[in-house]
Parts: sequence; C-alpha cells; structure tokens
Amino acid sequence: MNKIFLLSLAVFLFSGISIHSQEKYQIGSDLRNLRQTQGAYFDYSDPSNVNIKIQVWGYVKYPGYYVVPINTSLSELFSYAGGPLVDAKLDDIRILKTAEDSTVLMTRYNYNDLMWEESLKTQISFPRLEAGDIVVIPGEPRYFIRQDISFYLSILTAVISSAALIISITR
Repeated sequence: MNKIFLLSLAVFLFSGISIHSQEKYQIGSDLRNLRQTQGAYFDYSDPSNVNIKIQVWGYVKYPGYYVVPINTSLSELFSYAGGPLVDAKLDDIRILKTAEDSTVLMTRYNYNDLMWEESLKTQISFPRLEAGDIVVIPGEPRYFIRQDISFYLSILTAVISSAALIISITR
C-alpha cells in the first residue's frame, strides 16, 4: 500500500503539474478532514489513486463541488450528480477549462439524443474531465398551464366568495 502511494506521489509530483494547479488534485481520500457546511461537497475519490476536483453547476439533481478519480468521464459525473433534471437543456452542456495562461476555454456538448431519442442523430463523445473543470448544465423552468389555472382559479374563488357574502348580507 505504501509503495503504491509513494509511486502515485512521485508520478504526480514529477508529471509537470505546476504548484498552482496542485490544489486541484488530491492523492487518496481526504475523509478525515471532511467538514460539511451549507455548500454541496461530494467526495467520490479513490483512496489509492490520484483524484481531481471538479465543479458541477446547473440543472442536475446534486450540483456542487466533486472530488472524483482522475479518469472520470462526463457521463460518470452525471451519474455522481444524480442525473440531469427534466428542465435541463442537454443540447448545450458546457465544460469550462482554465488553460495555463489563465484563459478560459469553453467546449459545448449535445447529449439530447442520448436521453430522449430512439437512435443517435449526432455523434456523442464522452470527454475525460481534468482537474479544475467546471461543468455547466443550463436549463430553464418549463411553463405549465396548470400554474396559471391555479392562480386564476384562486382569484375567481375569492371573487365568487365575496359576491356570495355581499348577497347574503344585503338580503
């Protein structure tokens, strides 16, 4: 076990990763120092391997900060996050990556076919995530007519009740 840890540490330290980006990586699990606060922190780390830290924003069941194994794909991250919500726009999933020169690169993916179609209309790729990536699943609440019906029905009920009260008082 110690040999695996030391080997992983040596590979990690000598792989050309800058000191600034090392805070995005983690070797093993850090469950001893786990402190849950108001934020969403999810640790799916592999105790005997290198792990990366990723943020998931938007329309998934459990958005938050994730510690996952280094070879995690986007589809696996969706599984960790509880899957996309009904209101998610799966045709515009975005992955934001920070380059070494501090520029942010955005890549878009379309997973609509995977979730809703009988067969694939577009080629779907499952990208490997890197340390510090931000995955954004956009969406918007869907409009349901029942929301308007319940609003107007409550107003109509109040008007009818008021009219019935006025009629009963004036008789």
